[in-house]
Formats: sequence, C-alpha cells, structure tokens
Amino acid sequence: MNKFLSASLMCADLTKLYDSVKELENAGVDYLHLDIMDGSFVPNITLGFDLVNAIKSITDIPLDVHMMVNEPSRFIDRMKLDKNDYLCVHYESDVHVHRTLAQIKDRGVKAGLAINPQTPVECLRYLADYIDMALIMTVSPGFAGQKLFVGAERKTKDARELLNSLDCSSIPIEVDGNISLENGRKLSRCGADIFVLGTSSLFVKDKNLAQAAADFRAVL
Repeated sequence: MNKFLSASLMCADLTKLYDSVKELENAGVDYLHLDIMDGSFVPNITLGFDLVNAIKSITDIPLDVHMMVNEPSRFIDRMKLDKNDYLCVHYESDVHVHRTLAQIKDRGVKAGLAINPQTPVECLRYLADYIDMALIMTVSPGFAGQKLFVGAERKTKDARELLNSLDCSSIPIEVDGNISLENGRKLSRCGADIFVLGTSSLFVKDKNLAQAAADFRAVL
C-alpha cells in the first residue's frame, strides 16, 4: 500500500493559514488534517466547522477531519465534505458508533474510526465493514508535543494483522501523535499507511515545508 502524508493544521501558523495551505500544496502533502475538539471528549478546544469549510473552499487537497468530540453524529452535516475526504470519529465517542459511521458513509464521505491508546484493536473486528480508514492514536488525544506511547508499534502491527485477517487489507491505518522521522519509519514498518505530521516532523524550525515533507517521505 502507498504511504501518505497528512499535515496537521493545528500545528501551522494560524495567523497565516492561507499561506500555509498554499505552501503545503507546493510541498505535495496528500491530506490536510483538521482536529476538532470540544473541551469535553478531550480537555482542549481547537478548530471548528466553519474553518473546515473555509479550508475546503481554498484547496483541492483532500481533508482528513478528526473529530474528538462527544456524540459526533450531531455535527456531521455541518461540514461540506466530499468523497475524497475522510471524516474520523472515535470509537469511544458514541454509544452506537456504527450508526455514526454509516451516517458518514451515507453522506458520500470516507469514514474513519479512531481508537485511543488504551482501547484494544479488537474493536475494529465488527466495525471493519463500516470504515474506510483506522486511526491509531499514538498519544492521548487533545494536545501536541506528547511522547509516543510505549505500545504504539505493537498496536499498529496488531491492527494491521487484524484487518488483513478480515480480508480488509485495503483499509489504511493512520497514525497520529509524535510522528517524528524515527517514529514514522518504525510505524511504517508495522503497517501504518497515513502519517499525521505536526511539530515533530513537518512544522519544524529552520526547514521549509517542502523539504520537511521530502525528508519524511525518504524514511518510509
């Protein structure tokens, strides 16, 4: 499976977001990752639905929207996403999360399921038919700058093996949290396909985005 870069806009310079998006286009990133947090499911509040729609209107890069909110089914219709975009919700965020995933797919958008570090990958077994991507959180969700959790490599490998055993090898695995060059290389070898890049690898000092993206691709 090909490897893809998803640039975390939470880590971009929000005062120059338009310029950052255009620079990311030139850098050849595959997705723009937008984190939506409600201050309840996670202890932080970040980007909102209006900003998602604004970003959608200025770029052809597909969006990779990660909802860290309680009951995300309430908000799916607030975003103008299409068949090229991912909309990812957490396994832990809705009591009947399969309905939420079905709702996303009914909108013609690709559905992603995110699982927290402590959540077993076994939860993917009975939801694989509802998803187009599995997101493995490699840190606790909510804040940038955390260390990779100890079991991240093993968990990524377990998720890949489980999906393959279900004849779902075409479902990509995304990893999110402290995806440095070193961690990206290791997780790629464990079966990760999409890499959410922030301050650990893409938005770094003394390096432009195109060079940072090229450096990351070189280790995969």
